[in-house]
Amino acid sequence: MKTFFSLFIVSALFILNGFAQQTSPIGKWKTIDDNTGKTKSVVEISEKNGKLFGMVLELFDPEKPDPVCEECASDDPRYMKPIVGLEVIRNMVKDGSEYEDGDILDPENGKVYRCKLWVEDGKLKVRGYISFLYRTQTWLPADS
Repeated sequence: MKTFFSLFIVSALFILNGFAQQTSPIGKWKTIDDNTGKTKSVVEISEKNGKLFGMVLELFDPEKPDPVCEECASDDPRYMKPIVGLEVIRNMVKDGSEYEDGDILDPENGKVYRCKLWVEDGKLKVRGYISFLYRTQTWLPADS
């Protein structure tokens, strides 16, 4: 009986841990540098009027203190705005288990890409597109 109870507790914890995994893009995510594997920033994704938006909350080890988006296009309202507090993901619309039809800004080079977001195994997949070319990053929950 004691073995059955222990097995039950272990199974319940395993199941609860699986449910605790992030299943929605909404929340805080750590962005990871593709080259170094280090955390670059924390981005918070939130919903406004049925669309998702992402704002930079924190930067880790920026090259310059209090960096601004000097590489953004001069007609972009984010031009010369501080990167912390900058809306880098805009207008993402739900399509099944993914979000798409919005865009993502890379503040380091000022380029804006079409974007797709989805959660896979508790991690956020962020794909930026130019034409048929794309790159996918994996962002981690900020609490991990």
